[in-house]
Amino acid sequence: MNGAASPPAARRPRRRQGADTCRGVVTAEFAVALPAVLLLLALLLAGSAAGVTQLRLEEAARAGARALARGEDAAAVDVIVRRLAGASAASAVASDGGWLSVTVSGKVPGAVGALLPWTLTARAWTRGESSVPPAAARVPPAWRHQLQGPAA
Repeated sequence: MNGAASPPAARRPRRRQGADTCRGVVTAEFAVALPAVLLLLALLLAGSAAGVTQLRLEEAARAGARALARGEDAAAVDVIVRRLAGASAASAVASDGGWLSVTVSGKVPGAVGALLPWTLTARAWTRGESSVPPAAARVPPAWRHQLQGPAA
């Protein structure tokens, strides 16, 4: 009887009674976690867009301040600012004594920027060119002949 085959029912593994109740649990957990992952991704993308926009606004403010220091008018500064920061950017020029400032503001692009009133601002200050003496006046007289070259 040792070599006799066992009946087929004895070879089959027994199923646990609660095995069918766990089916689909991973799918349900994934369905619950997916919106949270998508929300996190959207927030990361919105933060990246805001960071890039802030960098563009800061560069536009610096370029506008440099143009203002060279003697450009506010309309020329606005053209420079819009070229660097985008068509939706706005610039404001102010003067405080010998100091000039350019303030650039703009909205964050994208879906989050459209839903939230998220406005970023950058400001750059510079000294006006009129308050700086001309280059010839700053060079000592003994050095002027070296800068101009030999006399003809």
